[in-house]
Amino acid sequence: MAELKNKRDILLVMAASFFFMACPMMVTPLITGFAGTLGASGTIMGLIGGLMNMCSMVCRPFAGNLADFNSKYRLSTIGALITAAACLMYVLADSTVVLVIARMINGIGFSLCSVCMTTWLASLLPRNRVGSGMGLYGTMNAIAMAVGPVVGIKIHDYLGYHVAFVAATALAVLMAVMVQFVGDKGKPKFTRAELKARGGGFKIIDKNVAPVAIIITLFTIPYCATQSFIVSYVKAGGLDVSASLFFPVYAVALVILRTGLGRAFDKYAYRYFFFASTASALLAMLSMTFMINNFIMVIAAVFMAGGYGIMCTVSQSTAILMAGKGREGLANSTYYFGFDLGMALGPIAGGILYEHLPIEDFYPALMGMAVLALVVYIICRNTINMKVQYE
Repeated sequence: MAELKNKRDILLVMAASFFFMACPMMVTPLITGFAGTLGASGTIMGLIGGLMNMCSMVCRPFAGNLADFNSKYRLSTIGALITAAACLMYVLADSTVVLVIARMINGIGFSLCSVCMTTWLASLLPRNRVGSGMGLYGTMNAIAMAVGPVVGIKIHDYLGYHVAFVAATALAVLMAVMVQFVGDKGKPKFTRAELKARGGGFKIIDKNVAPVAIIITLFTIPYCATQSFIVSYVKAGGLDVSASLFFPVYAVALVILRTGLGRAFDKYAYRYFFFASTASALLAMLSMTFMINNFIMVIAAVFMAGGYGIMCTVSQSTAILMAGKGREGLANSTYYFGFDLGMALGPIAGGILYEHLPIEDFYPALMGMAVLALVVYIICRNTINMKVQYE
């Protein structure tokens, strides 16, 4: 990306996005346990754990439309400050009611930041570099998602919940500070009237992007089911496997794949990545089905990175290009709606399968998600493969 004139802005937005993503990742593995210390039942603990994503999913369409009508700098700053306020509420929470309110506020901030930061970055990239640019952005997020939980858990182990939440608050503040130094403030390309004339105006989703959002939902479900049940799966199967290795291996593999593919994200059409990632996802679940040692688990993690991980990057950049100039915010909110839906349904689907099927059938059943994704692609391939203009 050496030819880009605004590399400094791009690097600042990517660094800010790292702090934004690491912040909730630090909180996620701790919040249910903290709710338990406040007297929450198991059901309420689970509800509090998932409440941020539920609230974020509801807010996505509003965040997407706001991002197309307003400065991304202003909205990202507001989102970071809202997130910091939510984390500060975790520090001060003395009841589950306060914790529930904090999680809802966190969902609003997360929705604003995720949509606006991605849209802001996309607006800084040439249209023919969106794929590789979003690949690097995804790499930063993958690192944050791997580092955040580890740091949060370590701080909790040595210093307790409250210090961990203070650290998360500091990350949100760092993001708010960092975006102040971005020169291009991400102002909207068109006025409200111009967007309306171009078929814009307020929309819940972008209908062209909807098939891609459905596909990413179907890819996310097996990943999040694995995230929620891999420890239980290993115990139930009596496997001599270290479940904690899966996600660090996945993160490293994803960073290598996204960095190595680079310009390929811009060079090759969506369909090539879709078929390769579908095959990789199926191989990941097949490996998990026959997992008997850590070596096979590492193979499964690498295939999961090639499946779910790569599809996240390709689907998001494709969504941005399909939506057209001035509607990147709506495209991102549509994509993230599918992503959030997959994150919500993954643990639910995993719980149903874990309770009602023999453990050896857990991953064969999840393979059905990849088959459904293939069906969606075949039905909607003309929309998904529409010609993208780079001017």
